[in-house]
Amino acid sequence: MNNLKITAELLQSVVEIAHRAGEVILRIYEAGFSVEMKPDDSPVTEADKAADVVIRDGLRLLGDIPYISEESPVPDYSVRKNYERFWVVDPLDGTKEFVKKNGEFTVNIALVENNLPVLGVVYAPVKNLTYYGGKNLGTWKKSPEGEFRFYGESEVPESEKTILVVSRSHSSPETLAYIEKIRSESKAIELVNSGSSIKLCLVAEGKAHYYPRMSPAMEWDTAAAHAIALENGYDIFVYGEGKPLRYNKESLLNPWFIAGKKYR
Repeated sequence: MNNLKITAELLQSVVEIAHRAGEVILRIYEAGFSVEMKPDDSPVTEADKAADVVIRDGLRLLGDIPYISEESPVPDYSVRKNYERFWVVDPLDGTKEFVKKNGEFTVNIALVENNLPVLGVVYAPVKNLTYYGGKNLGTWKKSPEGEFRFYGESEVPESEKTILVVSRSHSSPETLAYIEKIRSESKAIELVNSGSSIKLCLVAEGKAHYYPRMSPAMEWDTAAAHAIALENGYDIFVYGEGKPLRYNKESLLNPWFIAGKKYR
């Protein structure tokens, strides 16, 4: 097991890597790009692939730790089941939002240790917005307005209004049914639409109470923001079971889930 320590210096190094990947993405975003379709009918662009190279090369300089990415071949479970820690990366989370040019896409980098994310960086290049944090390191937000530490307290008490953040591009009948369930149980409800892993960051920041996801999402879609959420006392719970989500599963496809302070 690599002896890389989880420190503020390591976190800042990963933030810098995410920003470098974001620079490459923005150049392609502004210059124009072509779109290919993967076998699962999800889109991929040259920006996804170029950012993956930047991130992989940057993380390699930090230590010899296994690397799992949406845009790189994933090791067989017979190999990775023995990983005690590994990087899990989505070089461009929200490719559909990238293609739509609405700016709601992110770079996601997480360090997973013993099946839990312990460090995460989420960077939205168009918004120049970075969420980052890790175990015992606190959680931070950097935007054009400045940089500050946040603690994840809900801005609106759930007793007054339940705020749900929902996917802009991945809704489902089951998600809509969950929304109606919460609506029937709550004094008032507000829906916030967002793309990519920003949704989970809004929960971690206390701007939303829950993020229901009843459509496909991979481990690299959630790990970075999940690390930030965990540091503030939030978690991701498997829908229908209420148990916390874990990583490095045989299938990297996450089950449906509810993110929040508690399972509901």
